[in-house]
Amino acid sequence: MGDQLGLFDIEDAVYRFTAGVDEVGRGPLAGPVVAAAVILDPEKPIKGLKDSKKLSHSQRIRLAEAIKNNAVAWSIARCSVAEIDRINILQASLLAMKRAIETLQPPAEYAFIDGNKLPALSIPAEAIVKGDSKIASISAASILAKLERDQEMVRLDRVYPGYGLAAHKGYPTAQHLEALRSLGVTSIHRRSYKPVKELLE
Repeated sequence: MGDQLGLFDIEDAVYRFTAGVDEVGRGPLAGPVVAAAVILDPEKPIKGLKDSKKLSHSQRIRLAEAIKNNAVAWSIARCSVAEIDRINILQASLLAMKRAIETLQPPAEYAFIDGNKLPALSIPAEAIVKGDSKIASISAASILAKLERDQEMVRLDRVYPGYGLAAHKGYPTAQHLEALRSLGVTSIHRRSYKPVKELLE
């Protein structure tokens, strides 16, 4: 991924610790939104980094282990269902990214954020549309965030059986919508989302 390497050379020359940041879980009807921040080590390149959606589950597991073992720093944070309902999913996504960045050790000096909006940060940052396919550190963050959220939805599937959470990860599939109609709304469902809100009304 030559464009990644070029951008990483630039960021490394200007800032010692540059983080890539991404979030997962804006679209689902259930569960938290999860964000990750990663500062990669240019001395320990990780092969195969790409947008997490283009990787298999086993590839994400392998790469997540490599990221955690080789990165300068990594952090995972979230916003709960209650927070999503209170401040809306966009603000919750930005807050989860802010939390991930702020818990990095060593702290980041600059951040590349996936998307077109920036969280409120105390460090300079740049929003990059489709950054998870352009910047290695954002790709790494997308992998950690997606794996973390997917694993959480598998755990929640055991707590709330019948909804199919392990399969669809909370997204509004036909199976999920039918389960909501027949089984009802749980505490992990986002009440501000239209399909859930309509059932409650």
